[in-house]
Amino acid sequence: DLETRGFLYHSHLTTGMHVVVNAAMSADGKLSSRRREQIAISGEADFERVDRIRADSDAVVVGVGTVLADDPHLIVKDDTLRAQRRENDRPANPARVVVDSSGRTPTDAAILDDAATTYVCLSEAASVERRAALAGRAELVTAGDERVDLLRAFATLQEQGLEQVMVEGGGELIFSLFDAGLVDELRVFIGPKIIGGRDAPTLADGEGVITEFPSLDLES
Repeated sequence: DLETRGFLYHSHLTTGMHVVVNAAMSADGKLSSRRREQIAISGEADFERVDRIRADSDAVVVGVGTVLADDPHLIVKDDTLRAQRRENDRPANPARVVVDSSGRTPTDAAILDDAATTYVCLSEAASVERRAALAGRAELVTAGDERVDLLRAFATLQEQGLEQVMVEGGGELIFSLFDAGLVDELRVFIGPKIIGGRDAPTLADGEGVITEFPSLDLES
């Protein structure tokens, strides 16, 4: 039987805020099926590892596609880890960040509850109505015209004291972060599954790189 394998990569692309991308993917690089439904790619040991990374982070970042597909809560699940954060004068849970150019995050999304501060990063293209709907539930960060300018948005988040952030997907956001040179670490669990499908989300989607491919150093 194949075991799920864990890898840590480190690149020398950025300075300032430390950005850790974490994902579980199939052996053929898929995050989910073409239906974009949650699939059990990893197991309990990986869930505990993810919880530890969250507990070490100042914020957890996802794209709006992940919010719409999975409605994640993105809190630290382990009571001991939450208690350790409080002992270190930190909130029990890291902040949550949604990258959402047009403001599609539902107002009843789990990520907007009061378990932690939530930031929604918007572009200028987000309507006044959507801004008003989200304003009472989250801190709004505006950067970019049609799409969120990640460099500007992350600079603003760093000014709020978010020094280490964990990115949990999806593939469009992960590609955009690599494209912007913002990724410091990529941590991947590869599960012994083949999902396939040309329309299934991969670790890095988006437009793809043509030249100057991001180069990674294998740390462990």
